[in-house]
Amino acid sequence: MKRLLLLLIFLAPLPAWADGFGFETPSGNIYCNGHISDGGGISCEIVVRQGPPARPKPSSCRQSWGHSFSLQGSGSAELICGPKPSRVGYSEIAAYGQSGTFGDITCYSERTGFTCENRSGHGFFLSRRKQEIF
Repeated sequence: MKRLLLLLIFLAPLPAWADGFGFETPSGNIYCNGHISDGGGISCEIVVRQGPPARPKPSSCRQSWGHSFSLQGSGSAELICGPKPSRVGYSEIAAYGQSGTFGDITCYSERTGFTCENRSGHGFFLSRRKQEIF
């Protein structure tokens, strides 16, 4: 009976997070996590940033603002209120000049910054000096 139970556990479908990924830019200042199922989704953190945030800080935000960005396969990008990020040290590096497609989202890593855009034309641009939502 135990053998049958173990076999059933290993044959069960994998959860949705099995298509997840995580990577960072060569500087280690930007890192992202996401998934490719259901059109894809990505969230990116910029550890050290300068200048004004991409959007004004809402009065309801009691944590850090201007560091966390989120994008789904369609719809607008969002700026997320949350704890201030710190470097993570992922082993997967999005080298400068490299692009990747994650569901309906395409991201570009360049020396000038990191951009993600969905099929609706919405997205974000992140660099130490400037962050934008479009």
